[in-house]
Amino acid sequence: MGRVDRGIIPRMKTTLLRPIACLMIVFMSVPQSFATCGGGGGGGRGGIAPGGGPNDQAQVYNVPWHVRTAAAPPVTDGLVVYWFPASKEEVEKSSLRVSRQLSLYATQCVTMEVADLSTPVGQKFASDAKLPIAVIATPDGTLVSKIENTDGKLKVEQVEKMVESELKHREDSVELQLKQAKEHAKSGDNTGAIPLYRSVYEQKCLFPKKAKDAAKELKRLGVNDVADVEINLSPVFEKVASARVERTMKAGLAAEERGKYVQARALYSQAHTMDPADPTPLRFLGELYRHHTGEWDKARIEFQQILNMPSDPMSRAVALHGLGKMTIHEGDFKKGLSLMEDSVKAYPLALAYRNLAVYWNSEGDQRKAHDYTQQALALDPTDPYNLIFAAAFEAGNGHADDALKIAEKNKALLPASYNLAAIYAQAGQREKALALLKRHFFEYERYQAVRTKEMMEARVDAVFASLRTDPAFLALTKDADGKLPMQMSPNQPAAR
Repeated sequence: MGRVDRGIIPRMKTTLLRPIACLMIVFMSVPQSFATCGGGGGGGRGGIAPGGGPNDQAQVYNVPWHVRTAAAPPVTDGLVVYWFPASKEEVEKSSLRVSRQLSLYATQCVTMEVADLSTPVGQKFASDAKLPIAVIATPDGTLVSKIENTDGKLKVEQVEKMVESELKHREDSVELQLKQAKEHAKSGDNTGAIPLYRSVYEQKCLFPKKAKDAAKELKRLGVNDVADVEINLSPVFEKVASARVERTMKAGLAAEERGKYVQARALYSQAHTMDPADPTPLRFLGELYRHHTGEWDKARIEFQQILNMPSDPMSRAVALHGLGKMTIHEGDFKKGLSLMEDSVKAYPLALAYRNLAVYWNSEGDQRKAHDYTQQALALDPTDPYNLIFAAAFEAGNGHADDALKIAEKNKALLPASYNLAAIYAQAGQREKALALLKRHFFEYERYQAVRTKEMMEARVDAVFASLRTDPAFLALTKDADGKLPMQMSPNQPAAR
């Protein structure tokens, strides 16, 4: 497709930043090391892979950093935090990659962006700086605040404090403007009051409650070109309560990784109760229902809540992807495609690119399928699940030997069993294909509601055309639910 979405880095112009670009492509998309079975693959664990944070610990609150490129659409509201890293190693180890506080700010009209010196903002804010640095700027490019590094490192606590202080300063300023406006209005000076109220109203993205008050007063003064301002719950930022939410989410993720889905669901639900304004628990719940337990009605509720509330770009992307996959599976292909496309616009995830490749392959558009596969690979060229997915396509396109090399290297990966089976089936290795499908259905999958859907997908998936009348294959997929309306086209890994 050739499109460059926010979060995907093109070739950097500077020698220093080129290795950073390669790492950030992986990092900005969130590591996919636990991407799962079949087709587009991916699912569960909040729709992203845990880990990738400092010390490679499993993390829940990966900060949704976008990558600032010339092709990226401009930010129009709120504030922008720019991070200018100094090296590959700094990005790899930086504490800025994981923060509940920054993740929540991303739901509150604060955009998180990574940039390098080749970009206009890099030239403006960091051309003479000793990297790394972080700055806050307005959407029009006005510098607001700046943090220099300490001994060559930026600490996440510094950036959190910078954003917290700036928002508090701005909130105090807005409150003062409201007070002054009321004083002008009380004395009959509408000419003095209206501009002040309008200034507050224009900051509705950052301070909706204050903007709502301003809108009410403007209408009372006869200004009717202001819209109603929706008020949502505010996230929990208080340190002790926030830490409690994060511990609960990490405990839920640990339970999910052990296959303790009931326990994980209880912990994610508990975290949501602790902070109903935090989209992350809903994201993990939605993916648990969609991918692990097959409770799609519940998954839709969680995903729709994310889309109906102020949410960070990563959570929106996961919700849109999940809704898109379920919609496609149920036969509304055009609507499902639109949701998938919206997902990668919100935030680039390899699993969404892979499922877009699946969609276009099913439509017979090999070029688009190839392009989306390449975009998934570009996010992480070394990720085994990206490689296995690409190999499953290539196995049916005359490159079975190359695909088998990738399959043999990665055949121990339990979550990749479906696509591994697809490779062996297309290469004519019946026994290995059947064994891997059995492993997928009865070792990896734990819930019958999911298992029956995936058995049906296997029955209509053209990558298993050589097995379609095989008695062993039919017996293995005997519980197929029979509801999938899609007849998949040749050489297509199944979408999950």
